[in-house]
Amino acid sequence: MEYRRAKILGGTYFFTVVTYARKSILTDDVNVNLLRDAFRYVMKKHPFKIDAFVLLPDHLHCIWTLPDGDMDYSKRWRLIKSDFTKKCQPGYRNETNDSRIKKKEQAVWQRRFWEHLIRDDNDYLRHVEYIHYNPVKRGYTKAPKDWEYSSFHKYVRQGKYNPDWGAGELIKFDETIGHE
Repeated sequence: MEYRRAKILGGTYFFTVVTYARKSILTDDVNVNLLRDAFRYVMKKHPFKIDAFVLLPDHLHCIWTLPDGDMDYSKRWRLIKSDFTKKCQPGYRNETNDSRIKKKEQAVWQRRFWEHLIRDDNDYLRHVEYIHYNPVKRGYTKAPKDWEYSSFHKYVRQGKYNPDWGAGELIKFDETIGHE
């Protein structure tokens, strides 16, 4: 089966990227810094804007806007994942007989990622909310403000959210929002 991705020049996309076998490695302090460094490194060579972001132990969600005339988010993800994988601690790499290990690849990430082309302002808003509420949804915290690895705090500083947004409430999202 051929996998097809939506690609629009200068588009805005929602992504879900998951660790191999959902290993909980991403929120380790060393790996948080390595992932930040990987993003910075790639963004210098292949710019894009991160509109929203959340990092969880075994996956991340984010929204990117690509520059006008550019639609190559796949290259950016390949470079980010590769840079992180090269630098992450050997103990975080999968040690099984996975076919990727035999090919000398490191099994830190699932091979693919999920992308969704943002269609309009409402779609954008719902995906931003999904990102910021995800630590609550996954049971890591009771309020988005309590999760350290999230752009929620930036949105609060910008006045886009009340600091107590999403606290003590169950927010349900349409099944077309998000992917895990």
